[in-house]
Amino acid sequence: MPFESTREEYRDRFTCGFDQARSIFDPCLSNALEKLGSNKAMDDFLQGANLLCMMGQGVEPVLVYLEEAPDTAALVGEAMIDELAYYAYKLATSTNAPAVVPFLQSMLPVARRLECGEAMQGFLDLGLEVMRETTPSIHGHHAIHPSPALDRFFETAPRVLALLNLAGLTNWARFGARVHASDPDALKAYFSLESADSRSVLQRECHGTLLTDNERRLGYYLQALWGDDEPLVPYPTFEAEIPQRPYFDEHGLRVPDLFDDRGDIPGIDRYRALLAHMMAHRQWSETIVADNYSPMQRLAMEVFEDARVEYLAMARYPGLRRLFRALHPRVAEGDCDPARQSCVNHRLMMLSRALLDPGGHGYADAVIDAFAARFHERMARGETGTRDAVALGMAFMARSRRPSDSFAEVWFPPERVEFRDDNRHLWRFIEEGDEEELFDRHAARAEDDEPGRDYALPPRLYPEWDVEARLYRPDWVSVFDSLHPSGRAAHVDGLLEKHQGLVKQLRQVADLLKPQNRERIRYQEEGGELDLDVAIRAMIDRRSGVEPDPRVNMSHRPAERDISVSLLVDLSASIAERPEGSSQTILELSQTAVSLLGQAVEALGDPFAIAGFDSNTRHEVRYRHIKGFDEPWGTEVKARLAGMEAGMSTRMGAALRHAGHFLSHRRSDKKLLLVLTDGEPHDVDVRDPRRLIADAREAVKSLDADGIFTWCISLDPRADEYVADIFGQHYTVVDRVERLPEALPRLFMQITG
Repeated sequence: MPFESTREEYRDRFTCGFDQARSIFDPCLSNALEKLGSNKAMDDFLQGANLLCMMGQGVEPVLVYLEEAPDTAALVGEAMIDELAYYAYKLATSTNAPAVVPFLQSMLPVARRLECGEAMQGFLDLGLEVMRETTPSIHGHHAIHPSPALDRFFETAPRVLALLNLAGLTNWARFGARVHASDPDALKAYFSLESADSRSVLQRECHGTLLTDNERRLGYYLQALWGDDEPLVPYPTFEAEIPQRPYFDEHGLRVPDLFDDRGDIPGIDRYRALLAHMMAHRQWSETIVADNYSPMQRLAMEVFEDARVEYLAMARYPGLRRLFRALHPRVAEGDCDPARQSCVNHRLMMLSRALLDPGGHGYADAVIDAFAARFHERMARGETGTRDAVALGMAFMARSRRPSDSFAEVWFPPERVEFRDDNRHLWRFIEEGDEEELFDRHAARAEDDEPGRDYALPPRLYPEWDVEARLYRPDWVSVFDSLHPSGRAAHVDGLLEKHQGLVKQLRQVADLLKPQNRERIRYQEEGGELDLDVAIRAMIDRRSGVEPDPRVNMSHRPAERDISVSLLVDLSASIAERPEGSSQTILELSQTAVSLLGQAVEALGDPFAIAGFDSNTRHEVRYRHIKGFDEPWGTEVKARLAGMEAGMSTRMGAALRHAGHFLSHRRSDKKLLLVLTDGEPHDVDVRDPRRLIADAREAVKSLDADGIFTWCISLDPRADEYVADIFGQHYTVVDRVERLPEALPRLFMQITG
């Protein structure tokens, strides 16, 4: 529709006195006339610009508004023009004036994600909510300082919305505002995506396949199909402006922390394709000296080597062929213009597709077709190596090189081949220095490694309950698994010999607890007794002309106890203390008690696991396996039990969740988790002990909901002050610690009898 005012009239109505704003007004006016379709929208646009000029915040807000408001309105509706300027004015006239420019700069990228006026209004309302929750104030009414988080919220919102919808962004922002409202530094880190809980909440809100949820499943995939047990180390998919690429080195396989479903390919299959490609490189690729080749030659060699190892992988597992082809992007021959662009990447992308899909790539380029044929001919002969990829790469670049390859404007593919790593493992650079310097650098790196971290598996992450915010902090605690170091098994044998009388008593009690009944097993072709009911039915069937069931016998077997038991032992520093009136430390008494219990449970035949735990902040909860459920009570278990030693702190909630994780996979009807501890939960990074007590209580509730029964044996004479808050009525306080070796096995018999 024609506008009521002319350009000169619009220019006269723009009353801003900033020279910079007036110098860019004409091109911004042209953009507004093109993007806005009504006189009211143009009026609102000019009024908004004039309003921002009078705010006293300088020229930058006006410049951003003039340049981006029309494009924003074109995406989310012209009604938002006036709302955006008024919103900025509200920020400028409050203590949060520093957030005006970040807000205006976020308008257009947020609008591109939301593309809806209603959703944009929801985003603006969320910004006001973050401002209210995070702005310091007196009695909750009079703001005294700007919010430490609001400007960062607006800066980060476009990146978060690249992964989440508006509801996910709202949940992420509300969590940070509630949990860190009283900690300005934590607010800054959270809304800048720099803190662990910020990334964890963001990951939780993502609707895709999370590595943390499928890590063990993918680990089994690597071991079963590729015979490899390298740890999977996730990297955030949202941290960098330029997406990081997967790679592997001596520390493990670096893979994305999240994969969405792509069409009919689920995220878990995208992980499998990536890991299969990495495993193929690890098994069949060799290192190449990079200094001998140009960058373009190296790119071509990588394409041929990627295709070579994928060919070998598909020959071993043909199902990978469909997956690789579905995930490999397809580019058209006309996507790159050699008259003005360097098309090296374009040719290599077409070549990559042709090598993977020789019969269906559809490219007419004779060079690409010829080299695809040479590649498959060489692969069909067998016994290929990385040297073949080197030769083919050099020949391809020599044959396909064009003068336009040196143009400044370079064509880049719209998407990369996602299941391929960055190939850093292929190249060895010797130009950095001689061998002595390289050796010194590797030695220095080894010396910098923190001692004591001998874990073979990556940590398992668990949430932790925040008693003040009354919600879980997701992926807050890292639990590391390891086998407990061994000591002398003879030490445990000596303890059992010393308490031989008690061992005999416990064995007698165990014999009484063993099931005396027998179970009948029916429908057997061979058995010691005829099953009359089945035999009569078979006779009736035979006389009726129906084929009778030949399984007319039955047998019997002793009934079994269907219970799995896990004992979790507190190995914090306090167990090294010697209780008053006792000649032994708590550690020595615990070793004796656990040895007697292990001997008794072995006599009963119940699946039984033992583990110890201690912690050093939330970043390192050590979970040390002493005995597995299916591991016999023998020399190796006794040696680990003899090697028990005091550690650091007691982050009980995380240890309970980890023990419950193993128990939950047992198929027993009853699952019992016993906890042996000498004090209340605590850790060096937590000042208020109520936090870890509340977290342990929530862990017990979760275990109970999963059908896992917990019972605490406490050696703390003050345990009545807190143990009931965690375990309810399911606890026993051993007042005389020296009687623990006798009390622990008897308590187990009472609970399970």
